Amino acid sequence: MSGKGKDTRPATRLAAAGRRKEWTGPVVNPPVWRASTHLYETEADRKAAGKNDTDGQFFYGRRGAPTQWALAEALTEIEPGAHGTVLYPSGVAAIAGAMLAVLKPGDHLLMADNCYDPSRSMATGLLARMGITHDFFDPLDISGFKALAGRTNPRAVWLESPGSLTMEVCDTPALAAIARDAGAVTMIDNTWASALGFAALEHSCDIVMQSLSKHVGGHSDLMMGSCSAGERWYRALRRTSHQLGQVVSPDDAALAARGLRTMGIRLEKSTANALHIARWLSDQPQVAKVLCPMLQGAPGHDLWARDFTGGCGLFSFVLATDAPDASGQLVDALEHFGIGYSWGGFESLALPIFPHEYRTVMGSPTRHEGGIRAAVRLSIGLEDPEDLIADLAQALAKLEI
Repeated sequence: MSGKGKDTRPATRLAAAGRRKEWTGPVVNPPVWRASTHLYETEADRKAAGKNDTDGQFFYGRRGAPTQWALAEALTEIEPGAHGTVLYPSGVAAIAGAMLAVLKPGDHLLMADNCYDPSRSMATGLLARMGITHDFFDPLDISGFKALAGRTNPRAVWLESPGSLTMEVCDTPALAAIARDAGAVTMIDNTWASALGFAALEHSCDIVMQSLSKHVGGHSDLMMGSCSAGERWYRALRRTSHQLGQVVSPDDAALAARGLRTMGIRLEKSTANALHIARWLSDQPQVAKVLCPMLQGAPGHDLWARDFTGGCGLFSFVLATDAPDASGQLVDALEHFGIGYSWGGFESLALPIFPHEYRTVMGSPTRHEGGIRAAVRLSIGLEDPEDLIADLAQALAKLEI
C-alpha cells in the first residue's frame, strides 16, 4: 500500500494513495503506460508470470499496467473495508460486472425501485435473458422488503441511495441485514456520495459500485466505473472482469487518478453550493418540494445525517404545477445550466423529469405525498451559487404557475 495507508484521514489518502515509488519513479504521478504487449527476459519469466496471477504484475495489457494499478489501489485505499478494486470502461459496465460476478441462471435478484434506469434495464434485459429473475421493491418499506426476501430466496440485492432521480435515502444497514439473513449478497451504487460521503462496506454492503465518470473524473471528459469489495467478492469481481475482457484505457485511468486528488475539495464546494441553492428553492412559490436529503426537513434527511459524512451537488425539486411540459420549459429557460444526463463535473447541469418517467412505486403517495408532478434534477457545479440562483429565478418567473 502506498503513502501512509488507511491509518490516515481521507484528505491525506486522496493525495497519497496509489503513488508507489516502483510505479511513479522520481515523478509525482504514475506515467501513462500504453501497452498491449508485455515482454519477458526469458521463457522461464513468461511461465512464472502466467502462474503468478496477482495484481500489480506484468502479464498482458488486458490485465493493466502501473497507470491502471495505481488508480485501482488508490480507490481501494479510500474505500473503508475494501480489499481490492476492479476498474471498468463505464459505470454501466461496472454494474454488469458486479451482477455477473454474483448471479447465475436460476438466481433471483431484488432491486430497489428507485435505481438508475440502466440498472433496472440490466434486470429486465440482460439478466432476464440469462434466466435470472427479479423483483423491484420499495427501499423505504423495510417490513415489505423482509417479507419479499422471505418469499423469493434472493441471491442478491441491489441498492442505490439516494435514488438517482427522487433522492430517497434508504436504511442501508437494515436492508443489508435482512439480505444477509436471507443468504443474499448486497450490492450498492454509491456514486452519489462516493467513499468520502458514505462508507458502504462498513454499512454492511458486500460490493460497492460507482461511476468514476462523475466525481472521481470530475471534469466531464472520461468514462469509467469501479467496484470495490472485501477479499471474497473482490476475487469474484476480478475473475469475472478478466473473463469478460474488461480493460480501461491508461489515458482515462491517468485522468481519473488526477481527478481523484481534488475530489474532496470539489465535493465540499459543490455540496455547499447545492445546499445554498436547495434552501433558496424551498422558499420559491413555483416549487412544491425540494428533494435534497442534505437539507434539514427534506425527505430522507434523518437517515442521511445518521449514516453519511458528506454529500454532493445532485438533487431534484418538484414544480408546483401539473403542466406536462413545465420541466422542459424551465430547463430551456436556464442560461448557466447545461442540459445533460451526467453529473459530478465542475459545470452545472439540469435535466427535466416528467411524470411518466417515474415508476408506479416512485409516484405513489407512500413515497411522495400527493404523487410526483413535473420535476427537475440539478447537478450543481463550481460556479458562484448566486449566479445560479439568479438564473433559476428568471427561469421560474417565466412559468405560468
